[in-house]
Amino acid sequence: MKAKEKNIPLLDCPMDYLVGDASGKLMNEYGKFPCKILCGTYAFMVRGHASATIDIDKYEFHENDFLYLKPGSFLLIDNFSDDALVYYILFSSAFLEKNAFNTRLRLDTLSSSEPVIHLSKEHADTYRSMIEVLLKALNCRPSLLTTQKMLYVFNILQISYLENLQGKPADVQDRKTEIYQQYSKLVLDHYAEWHHVVQYADSMRITLPHLCSTIKQVSGRTAGDLITDALLTDAKSQLKLTNLQIKEIAMSLGFDNVSFFNRFFKSHTGMTPKAYRNA
Repeated sequence: MKAKEKNIPLLDCPMDYLVGDASGKLMNEYGKFPCKILCGTYAFMVRGHASATIDIDKYEFHENDFLYLKPGSFLLIDNFSDDALVYYILFSSAFLEKNAFNTRLRLDTLSSSEPVIHLSKEHADTYRSMIEVLLKALNCRPSLLTTQKMLYVFNILQISYLENLQGKPADVQDRKTEIYQQYSKLVLDHYAEWHHVVQYADSMRITLPHLCSTIKQVSGRTAGDLITDALLTDAKSQLKLTNLQIKEIAMSLGFDNVSFFNRFFKSHTGMTPKAYRNA
């Protein structure tokens, strides 16, 4: 969310790479606040289920799902089941920058793909075994992993992810999907400036009815819902993570009138901004 990302926590890997596992309880702790992912993130759902918002789309995750989050993704975890277990492999922004020559093409290809793939049991068992080997190698003293070795792992993961994408039933990249993707990007860039769908329609040079019907057909949500979700997520982040006055938050999100912002927030959350901050 470019317009106000300075108020949203940035999550990066503190070293070139990191391999680990996380319980549902731990992931729910991360889910208290939205964040922007700066590292390249691969995750494998070993068991349980979860839901999260990636950028402005909502996703469900289940056992044997394989997830890729591209750098710059906006993430808000909604819920992880108590029994959930996730394996993850992180590659820091510094790692990606240092190895840009080796990673750029694949990253650009992946950036336009769906973040979640459901694996067959056979493929899932293979990924699980691979990550468990990496965990053991990392925990050796001294560690058997190095940055150079992890570059090969990174490339293997990218190639494997692309192969799995190609194995999925193909969704034709028609004009409706292109419109949805273009609209989503504009919302992420301009939600704090443009609160009305007609502003996006004008920018995209398509009619308002056509834009609204296309977004509804592709996503199942209204075009206005996507703007509202972006505004609410940013507002919640600022209320919880900054000491800005509510009036300042309202103005940063394009609301000239703090009373209108209060009504907007309460109508969608059931509480006032002040009550949400103090909850």
